[in-house]
Parts: sequence; structure tokens; C-alpha cells
Amino acid sequence: MLLILVLLLWTKPLWWPSVQGEIPAPVQDAMDDAEEFFNGIIPQEFKITNVKEKWQAFYTSLKDDIEEPEQNTADDIELETPENQSVSVGNVELGDEKAEVEEMYGDPEAESENEYGIDWSSYHENYQNFMMVAYDEEDVVRGLFTNQDLFSSEFDISLGNPKEKVTETLGKPEEVIQNGWFNYRVNSDGEYDVYEKDGDFITFFYDLHAAEEAEVAAVQIIDDKLESTKDGFYADGSEALQEGFETQLFELTNAARVKHDLPVLEWNEDVSETAGKHSADMAENNYFSHTNLEGKSAADRMKKDNISFISAGENLAYGQFSSIFAHQGLMNSEGHRENILHNGYTELGTGVDFDESNQPFYTKNYLSR
Repeated sequence: MLLILVLLLWTKPLWWPSVQGEIPAPVQDAMDDAEEFFNGIIPQEFKITNVKEKWQAFYTSLKDDIEEPEQNTADDIELETPENQSVSVGNVELGDEKAEVEEMYGDPEAESENEYGIDWSSYHENYQNFMMVAYDEEDVVRGLFTNQDLFSSEFDISLGNPKEKVTETLGKPEEVIQNGWFNYRVNSDGEYDVYEKDGDFITFFYDLHAAEEAEVAAVQIIDDKLESTKDGFYADGSEALQEGFETQLFELTNAARVKHDLPVLEWNEDVSETAGKHSADMAENNYFSHTNLEGKSAADRMKKDNISFISAGENLAYGQFSSIFAHQGLMNSEGHRENILHNGYTELGTGVDFDESNQPFYTKNYLSR
């Protein structure tokens, strides 16, 4: 017993900082008695107080050597009204430098190509405080996205506000987006609105399944110069874009889950391959269905690929020009939303492919084991 007490005293600096609350009085009294006893019978140079001091000095020096500077998280930063733009995400504005963003948030968790031919860099802490930032070749911010409470504006609009407040504040949304050599009509069925402000494009995505009325669920901000780089409604369906859309679908799903207090899903590479094959099959054979041309369901296709599971589910989308639009659309489809927010699923694989017109087909396969 005395040996245990001695070890507790000697190593106190190692465990003391992480213990919450007070030590019970009987335990503290016993530790004090042990310290007094040993100090009376051993030489001065080995007394407990000296050993504790040496351990404390060693621990402090070791901690100073290995401790890295902490990066700020969104919880550490009070959202401010934008200075140079009308809107911002996590106090990041279009035109900011990448170095400024990384000073606040550190390195991105992932980088994946988007429909503009540059990458979305995602920042989060296990999908809390999730945002994506797009940088141009000169490391300047040209795009922003978040589906969490990081959006700030001079309009006093924030996530969770009713759609009615957006339209009352900003007026009638854009019906046609003029983009260089081509224009395209906004046909959102009420799921999102696009506004042109400061020459840039702000898209408000709405949650149509909110408790009382449609409310702002996510925001995307795109620099007008970046928007003008697109030479068609759909980007060319490259392998890099395919992988980018798959990564973004996965991240957006987890960001939505933690927003609803659900655990994140693990990536499953085998399931991703199964999902990718179904997207490729739909794109090549011009159909859109959970049942393939052989009559096989998602569960059948996973079993064929020797993937074991207790339960499984599938989300499908096609025609949206990015994973952001595809995901937000799925969140407004009741059955697909149930899959995204299903508490029983533990793993996810995503697959994307393109048809001859570069229309993307999106497949998400969920499972639990």
C-alpha cells in the first residue's frame, strides 16, 4: 500500500493536470501521511519533496519540447461581420490568402477537385465546424461553403433563419445566371436560392424538412471570376473530378450527421467500388434506379462483391452539377434523408460516374455490421 502511495506521489505531475475535481479527503490524508513518513526515514537528497520537484521539472521541460502551437478552432473564434465582403464563412472572406486561413485553422483535412477545376479544401474537427474553401492558383480564396453555424453576413442572415427572412432581406433571387458564353436558368423547386452580391454568387440551401418552415441549411459563395471559368453547365467528367465528388459526398454526409448529433461514418473502400460500379452502369446504360438492369438491389450488389453487413441502404442522385447540390437535394428527399441520418449505419462508400454529356451519377451505399 505504501509503495502505491509513493508511486502516486512521485508521478503526481503526470496525472494531476487531467484529473477533474478534488481528491477525497481520506485519500489525501493517507498521501500526506506517507510523504511525512518517508521524509523521516530516507536521506535528504532522496526525500519525496525533492523527487516530486525533479519529476515536475522533467515533465515541464518534456512538455515544452513536444508541445506544438495550438491552432484556433471555430469554437475559439467569435464570428464577426465581414469587412471586405458582404458574407464570410468562419471569418474567411473571398480574396483572403490561404496563409491567413491556415493560421486560423491549420492544414486542411482533405483536398478534392471540384467542378471549377480547383480543389475544395475542407477544415473541421471530426466534422464539427465544417467548412470548405476553394483556392485559386495563387492561393487566394475564391469559394466558400458551410452547412454549420459558421456563416456571417452584413445582412444579419445566419443558418437556421427561415427562408422568408432571406427573401424579405435580399429580395427576389436570380432566375438566370449569366456565365460567359452561356446562361443557365435556376430551377431549384424551392430547395435553394441564388443571389448575386458584390459581383459574386451566394447560394442559400434550404432544409424543407425543418420543424416549422423551410430554413437556411447551408451556404455556398463563389467568386464571379471563378464562376466564369465554367464553359458549360457540367464540368468535364475526369477521374480527378470523379474522386473529388466521391470525397465531397462522404464529407458532406458526415458534416450533416454531426450537425444532428449523430456519429460519423467510416469510409469503406470496398463499398465505394460497389457504388462506383452502379453509377457507371447507370451512366453507360442511361437509366436511374436502385435496381439494376439485372434486377439486383443495392444489397444484392454488395453481397455479390462479398461485402458482409447486417443492414444496408442506398442514396442515388443524378444531374446535379456538384456533390454539394446533390447532397442538399438528398437531404430534402425524405427517404434519402433517413439514410443520411440513420443512427444504425456505421460505414459508407460513395461512387460517381459520368455519362456522355458529363452528367454525374451519384451513388452512396451505407451499411452496418
